[in-house]
Amino acid sequence: MTIAGKIENFISKSSWIRKMFEEGARLKAEHGAENVFDFSLGNPDLLPPDNFKKVLTETLNDPGLNHRYMPNTGYPDVRKSVADYLTKEQQTPVTENEVIMTCGAAGALNVILKTVLDPGDEVIAQAPYFVEYGFYADNHGGVLKTASTNDDFTLNLDAIASAVTEKTKVVLINSPNNPTGQVYSEESLKQLGKLLTEKGKEINRTIYLISDEPYRKIVFDGVQVPSLFTCYKETIVCTSYSKDISVPGERIGFLAVNPEAVYKNDLVNGIALANRILGFVNAPALMQRIMGQLQGVSVDISIYEKRKDLLCDGLSDCGYEFTRPAGAFYLFPKAPGGDDVKFVRTLQEELVLAVPGSGFGGPGYFRIAFCVGEDTIINAMPGFKRAIDKFK
Repeated sequence: MTIAGKIENFISKSSWIRKMFEEGARLKAEHGAENVFDFSLGNPDLLPPDNFKKVLTETLNDPGLNHRYMPNTGYPDVRKSVADYLTKEQQTPVTENEVIMTCGAAGALNVILKTVLDPGDEVIAQAPYFVEYGFYADNHGGVLKTASTNDDFTLNLDAIASAVTEKTKVVLINSPNNPTGQVYSEESLKQLGKLLTEKGKEINRTIYLISDEPYRKIVFDGVQVPSLFTCYKETIVCTSYSKDISVPGERIGFLAVNPEAVYKNDLVNGIALANRILGFVNAPALMQRIMGQLQGVSVDISIYEKRKDLLCDGLSDCGYEFTRPAGAFYLFPKAPGGDDVKFVRTLQEELVLAVPGSGFGGPGYFRIAFCVGEDTIINAMPGFKRAIDKFK
């Protein structure tokens, strides 16, 4: 054996999303890209907003532009810009001292978990969940546990309460959710905050609520993502600009610690250190400067909403069962016949690529990423129809 046994095991369990992406490449080479309908990867296809390019060009042409080291937490003026925006979004006064710029949401989650987890501490995620969460917890000695959601993928507080043990350190939520597109209501988040307060007293330790929010601005039908800071004191919000500004390859995001958190200063200092010793050191300097000028900006969300309606209407006509997504750009239908892996293979036979729900801790469902052109959705419908007809 040339690599660690743990990594060898992880490779064998590697993400279904990437597997399907690779399968798509094979099918496209065999049948032609225009004949394969790939819904496997949540890779936004929209170009960034026009003012992104404008700000980028102006910044690059600034004769005073430098590329020196900065504070581990990021440029102070960028953090202030983010904090000013968060003050409105979170309905809580936030300063630059509570904001840390990170290498995307993934970097944010890792520095947070590095800071708060001791070996054996447990992280509770809501199933279905983003598959990388288990790896992130393991990176820092943690153990991922899951709590089931309700049938419509909303928070199941009883399941969360049952999952809490004396080792629980973090409850991790993702709203709007990948893979379901569900958005958790303000009332349910307040009830969750109350639950974690009570459970924290029972086990005599702080339980942190971490919210992973890269899809916060991608919401539909008038839905709003509630403020988390007003629901529970011991909260940390993390996000990236990957989805709302359509720059996933730039790996830029931030995290914010609730100003009311009891150990706020310890958290911020620990996260700043973790940012350095995990090797991130700083979020990318150029992208920090850009994002500092683009707070609140996003791509045209109505494009995703139109695609969502087109996909949902088409699949409904075919006979699929699903909860319409309130946000993000994913649909999580029930797999006809109940076996999600078998059904996804059936879709492959029709040159339609989706991801089994088992890869997200949601067996019996499959994920469709609709960050694709309308033609892809329209032209895939005959394949979706032929696939479901095989299970009738």
